[in-house]
Amino acid sequence: MSEQPLPFMYQFISGAVAGVSELLVMYPLDVVKTRMQLQIGSGVAGGPVYNGVIDCLGQIVKREGFSRLYKGISSPMLMEAPKRATKFACNDAYQKLFKRLAGVDKMNQQISIMSGSMAGVTEACVIVPFELVKIRLQDVNSKYNGPLEVVFKIVKQNGILSLYNGLESTMWRNAFWNGGYFGVIFQVRALLPEAKSNSEKTRNDLIAGTIGGTVGTMLNTPFDVVKSRIQSGTTTTLADGTVIPKYNWTWPSLMKVYSEEGFRALYKGFVPKILRLGPGGGIMLVVFNGMMSFFRDMKYGKD
Repeated sequence: MSEQPLPFMYQFISGAVAGVSELLVMYPLDVVKTRMQLQIGSGVAGGPVYNGVIDCLGQIVKREGFSRLYKGISSPMLMEAPKRATKFACNDAYQKLFKRLAGVDKMNQQISIMSGSMAGVTEACVIVPFELVKIRLQDVNSKYNGPLEVVFKIVKQNGILSLYNGLESTMWRNAFWNGGYFGVIFQVRALLPEAKSNSEKTRNDLIAGTIGGTVGTMLNTPFDVVKSRIQSGTTTTLADGTVIPKYNWTWPSLMKVYSEEGFRALYKGFVPKILRLGPGGGIMLVVFNGMMSFFRDMKYGKD
């Protein structure tokens, strides 16, 4: 099958379509994941207690209506095109860079992991404001009516740079997820039978992407929990009455969650997250490679 290189624009469009496709299918699980990650201890005072994915979905629909499962989707929808496009396009660019630096012509797993991690760090710089808005809207205690209200209030209260709260934790989260995702995809593809048709290629992509998404989720969930806590704006009051953010930098926040709530708290929201990003990783890879094949056929003609 033809593997001619394509210009950046084709990679950008393919990544954007892949990301939006995954988002539309899996977004309610992202809402559930955020609710569970923001639940401190056994629950928030005066608020609902979630005892699992199905329970959380049921409570949201019963208490707030079905449409609440898609509240805040406008922000990630705006984010999804640059986010996924950056992920795939930068991963390809970093692969070329690292192969050149290593003096090799073929990919290996080390380069896959390094390029994926660097693509994740680059992606974080693009998506943080969108992620912050999404978290504020998904919170069970959210009083915001829409993304623009979130932006205006945050900027008015704390300045425009506050839209980048959680940048460092997002870099850690993305580096671990992308490194695991692309590193595992490389290894799984090498173990699978070589695809001799489009249907077999789709099968291999779905398997590799799903396993990659699952491993990436296992690696990055503690960082995602901390990111959600930082971006939620949770505060604590000191003995002298000073109010400060409860969660700030990644590693101290990881230790705080662990010491106050135990190790399991670092994996809050893991089930809905893995239910989304396992199959979601497969969906993204299938759609991305399908779009790239379409553009190759359009540009170079079918083999």
